Amino acid sequence: MERDDRTDTEPKGGSFSPWRLIPLAVIVAGLVAFFAIGGGEYLSFQALKMHREDLLAWRDANMVVAIATFMVVYAVAVAFSLPGAVWLTLGGAFLFGTWAATVMIVIAATVGATAVFLVARYALGDFLRARAGPAMKKMEDGFRDNALSYLLVLRLVPLFPFWLVNLVPAFLGVSLGTYVIGTFLGIIPGTFVYCLVGNGLGAVFDVGGEPNLSIIFEPQILAPIVGLAVLSLIPIVYKRLKRG
Repeated sequence: MERDDRTDTEPKGGSFSPWRLIPLAVIVAGLVAFFAIGGGEYLSFQALKMHREDLLAWRDANMVVAIATFMVVYAVAVAFSLPGAVWLTLGGAFLFGTWAATVMIVIAATVGATAVFLVARYALGDFLRARAGPAMKKMEDGFRDNALSYLLVLRLVPLFPFWLVNLVPAFLGVSLGTYVIGTFLGIIPGTFVYCLVGNGLGAVFDVGGEPNLSIIFEPQILAPIVGLAVLSLIPIVYKRLKRG
């Protein structure tokens, strides 16, 4: 059984206060504001194409600021579950190259996802688990026993939306350390694939085409990622065989 690294200062699940919903309300308000100001227009292929020269010039003149700004924007986009993060990924690779962008995005995305995780656990996680029935409790215990393996599978294989995988572990009692490690390692392969696509955006712009966003589902790309997911399940299989 994994150690629960929640501190004694965290609110207990038995008592619920509306004040605990404030961080969640801030995220919802940010998401609503994003749509209200037409933020989707800025996280799009057309926006990248239209402003490519301006972005490159700004990067060349302010490299350190550009890197810091990009990572902060990416972390905020993940924390607020903003749509269009894929275009941020492609844009980051276009500006900084495949390897540098992969490192920056993995770090920023992990920070943003961790923020969502903490908000969800603080606002509702303990409260929901305290009132969960036996079936939910059994699922929680099973998930927590093998949390890292399950998280790696959920992060490696794009079966569910990224924002959903950010929330579910918070409701199932996954420890913060396990969540951070599983998120950081699990998003590396997919991020790298999209950064490869983003690194070639210049050529795509020049010919007037559009990037292939379904590339991650192509057999030659998806098969190795699924292979990694299967490997991450080995500890679970071993535990069950040992018990049997």
